[in-house]
Amino acid sequence: MTDNAPPATPDFAQDAAAVREATDRLLVSVGKLDDAAIGEPSLLPDWTRGHLLAHVARNADALVNLLTWARTGVRTPMYASAEARDADIAAGADRPLAVHLDDLRSSAERFDAAVAALPPARLPYELEMRNGVIERAARLPFRRLAEVELHRIDLGVGYGIEQLPTAFVDAELAFMTGVKFAGHVDVPAVELRAPDGRRWRTGRTEHTGVVTEDTGDVPYVVVSGPPAELVGWLTGRAKGTGLDTRGGPLPALPPL
Repeated sequence: MTDNAPPATPDFAQDAAAVREATDRLLVSVGKLDDAAIGEPSLLPDWTRGHLLAHVARNADALVNLLTWARTGVRTPMYASAEARDADIAAGADRPLAVHLDDLRSSAERFDAAVAALPPARLPYELEMRNGVIERAARLPFRRLAEVELHRIDLGVGYGIEQLPTAFVDAELAFMTGVKFAGHVDVPAVELRAPDGRRWRTGRTEHTGVVTEDTGDVPYVVVSGPPAELVGWLTGRAKGTGLDTRGGPLPALPPL
């Protein structure tokens, strides 16, 4: 059995297909709204549903920039600046539903085309995301998948963490523990435990990844529960009320 295994290698084509499917589901959910609902609050602080939808569309274009960078080798930042990113979201927030839907579809098509244009030899290429995060081109479809799945929850249209696809939940757990929070100075040493026996370690420790054997007493805060509940807590989409911490409080996590 393997202890502290690294996150699974991204499957570029599989993740890209999952993005298309998730986008189709998002469009169905958004299509059930109306113009008035677009102006109502989302589940994200200070953002209406219109802000959220504008962000999802602009994120697709931002990832197109990174895919173009990976393909050409010419530095192409996600956004011109943080201010430009925020201004684009604000400018697009109050549009009618039909305009939002068209924007979501067309930006998704641009993303799909950029994915298809990236040669396999360029998948290991490293580039800089927003806030200075270094990422491989191979993981960009998964990054987009997380945006679509999690922001569909944030719309507040009845889609919850318990409805997330199992494959995405597993991949997101591996990503959050093995990449996002691995070695993070603001995250205490945590061991996550699922009912099926899987375990993940993350936070202020060199030991990260899936743990496949009982380690006995460990210097980690142990958090147990269903994988979807764990993802909800790690991503800030749930308060973790369904998780067990052996009687102690849930550790505080930094915002994403």
